[in-house]
Order: sequence, then C-alpha cells, then structure tokens
Amino acid sequence: MEKCVVVHYGEIGLKGKNRDFFERKLVENIKRITKSKAKRKFGRIEVKYVNGFEERLKKIPGIRYFGVGFKTELDLESIKEVTLQVLPDSFKTFKVSASRSNKNFSLNSMEINKEVGSFIAEKTGKKVDLGNPDVTVWIEVCEKEAYVYSTRMEGIGGLPIGTAGKVISLVSGGIDSPVASFMAMKRGCEVVMLHFFNRTLHSPQVRKKIYRLAEILSEYQGDMRLYMVPFEEIQMEIIRTVPAKLRMIIYRRSMMRMANTIAERENAKAIVTGDNLSQVASQTLENLNVIFSVSKLAVLSPLIGFDKEEIVNLAKKIGTYETSILPYEDCCSLMIAKHPETKARKEIVEEFERFEGFNLVELEKSVIGKAEITEID
Repeated sequence: MEKCVVVHYGEIGLKGKNRDFFERKLVENIKRITKSKAKRKFGRIEVKYVNGFEERLKKIPGIRYFGVGFKTELDLESIKEVTLQVLPDSFKTFKVSASRSNKNFSLNSMEINKEVGSFIAEKTGKKVDLGNPDVTVWIEVCEKEAYVYSTRMEGIGGLPIGTAGKVISLVSGGIDSPVASFMAMKRGCEVVMLHFFNRTLHSPQVRKKIYRLAEILSEYQGDMRLYMVPFEEIQMEIIRTVPAKLRMIIYRRSMMRMANTIAERENAKAIVTGDNLSQVASQTLENLNVIFSVSKLAVLSPLIGFDKEEIVNLAKKIGTYETSILPYEDCCSLMIAKHPETKARKEIVEEFERFEGFNLVELEKSVIGKAEITEID
C-alpha cells in the first residue's frame, strides 16, 4: 500500500494519435510545478504524494480531477483493507463507486461495489446511501494495480501548458487582461507577459501590482517571463502629433507592433489581449480591426464574448481580482478625448502614422531596447 495521487484528464483523452504528446506534456508540467514524481498509466497519471501539494495540482491546466488515496495490489482482499484507510473519522452513510479498466479482473464494477460495500458496512456499522452519501469511496481497478480514495478534487481542465506553443499576452493593471492570460494557459499556451508603463505616471505600487499579477498567474504556469516596456516617449510623440480622438487607437497599434517584435524574439506564435467586444471605445469591431491589422501574428482575445460579470467572477476564482482592483494609472487613458473615435478608418489612422517627422517605428525599437525583463518563479 502506497499513498499517491491519481490524476485524470478530460480533453486529452480525445486527442487520438496525438494523445501521447499531450499526456507526456502534462506529466512534465506536474513534475515541474509540484517537484514530485509522476508517471503515465493507461488513461490516468500516478503522482507520488507530497504533503500539502493539492492546491498546486488544482491549478495545473490539463487536470480534470484527481483523487488522493492509496495504490494497492490487484487483489480484492487488499482493496477491501485499503478502503478502511481512506474513510474519514466521522460519517453516517457511504457508497462505493468502482471502475474497471482491467477486464481480466475477477469481478466487474457492480460486483466490486457490492463486495466492498458489504465489507465496509460490516466493519463500520455504517449504512449505504447511493443517492446522497456523506462519503464516496472510489476504486479504480487497472492493469497492474488498484487505486482507492475518498478525497477527490476538481482541477481546471483544459490542455497542458506548452502544447499549443508560446504567446505574448498584453497585460494592463485591470481585471480583464490577467483573466485572458489565464484562459490562454488553459488552452495549452505558454504565456509571456508584456506590460507597457509610463515612468512619469507609474508609482512603485503599480509596478508591484504588475509583478504580483505575474506571480499569481505563475501559480498556474510555473516559471514565467515578464517584460516591462517604458511607453512615455512614444506616448508624448503621439500626443504631440495625433488628435485626441485617435490617440487610443494609435497607442494600441504601437503596442501591438512592439508585441510582435518581442514575439519574434521569444519565438511566440500569437498575441493575446484582454479585449471584450464593445466594452469600451477601443473595442468596437471597427477599432479592433484597425488595431489588430498591424499584427503579423494571430491576435487571440479569449474574453471577446464574455460579459463583465463573467470576467469578474473568473478573476475572483483564479485569484487575480483583489490585485487587479488596486488603484493604478493606465497609460492608455492619458490625454485622450472625452468621446474617443468608435469607428476608426484604417486609412486615416495610417495617414497620421506617416506624418512627416513622426517616426514611431524607430522610437518603438528604442524603447524595446530599454525593456526590463524579469523571470517569475
């Protein structure tokens, strides 16, 4: 009998010939994040138990649920004895839920439930309740061993990080963009965070806020890289040349170009934004088309169809909300019109960007060279 965790996945099981790749990546991520031993079994992953590491497992993308219990010999009597070890100290009713991937085992699932249930009732004097039990004992009969547990925890599902490639995620200090980063992780992306700041506006507290958001998100991904790019030189040049009504659009187009440059350095395959359709002026379809058109890479906006309440609820669930609502000064909101353009035309925006003496491209190269790069562990 050995204490362990048995990990189950969902979507990975549908990957056909590519399933092996996804399973191996999930095992690799579990080892990296929990610092524990893990190995593939048919349809599941066995992890050596480390005291208190359940909270880490809950946050690893690709895990649908996991059970904390014991591995035992493929023998009914051994299984019966282990069930007594996983029962809580106090309960009134129970049920047994067995599954059998090893069809050579002498009993089928229903027979295991009956035999083990009768044993537990005899030994404890407790009653079986198949509808609403106080405790459920899960038994998984596999090819070479059986797993028994009564503690089952839900994961976040999705795909293992690294299976979809690397992305650059534009993160402000608000609620939406950290949630978008999480959603990209859940779809198998390795996220590199990119934040644009204005030294003339940003206090040390805001800088700490961005680092804290990166730390929270690294609990899901593991190691993470954060780029902090100074934006004030570009911003002052835009304010000098561009009408207030169009400044937000050109701010964001400049950020998108720089995100593409950093993506090339990082060998990233896409840009992630926290855009939510029609939430603010820059997020109308017309404006998003103009902003995204400067990107050579695909632009992913995982929150595009969410409403604000859904985003807030998810931010609370993943732990970013309390940090995101701390006060901060958004450099994109500096000196823009009270009623910004909502239906920008690409040709007009590009005309301002070509204005004589207005060389954003060279400035963008310069400020990227001044980026602060931090490795978040």
